Amino acid sequence: MAKQLYTLEFPVRCSPVILFDFLASPAGLQEWFADRVDDRDNIFSFTWNGTIEKAEVLEKEQDKFIRFHWLHTPKEEFFEFKIEKSEVTNQTILVIKDFAEKKEIKDQSMVWNYQVKELFHRLGN
Repeated sequence: MAKQLYTLEFPVRCSPVILFDFLASPAGLQEWFADRVDDRDNIFSFTWNGTIEKAEVLEKEQDKFIRFHWLHTPKEEFFEFKIEKSEVTNQTILVIKDFAEKKEIKDQSMVWNYQVKELFHRLGN
């Protein structure tokens, strides 16, 4: 079954510069996303409970977004962290895009919610 792109948005009380470091650097990602993160030649290695998953950085714009592609998934799939500013409130918004099968989107969203809570804890939100 084909996976679908879905989007989650989280308001953040943090500057885009600080937030981007938590989204795009191995040290920042290791604070909230994985047990261990290494980066070599644009390939990030994420370790959870001894299991290593690798993702290639497809695109990146400083303090704006980073897009990864898991090496074990089809080429068109990715996950992305994007930093936007609300035009109305001027608040920083973290936008996460990911792929999942339709019946798994709810569960995957819950995993992201948990991960983002950990990020917010590290940011002092």
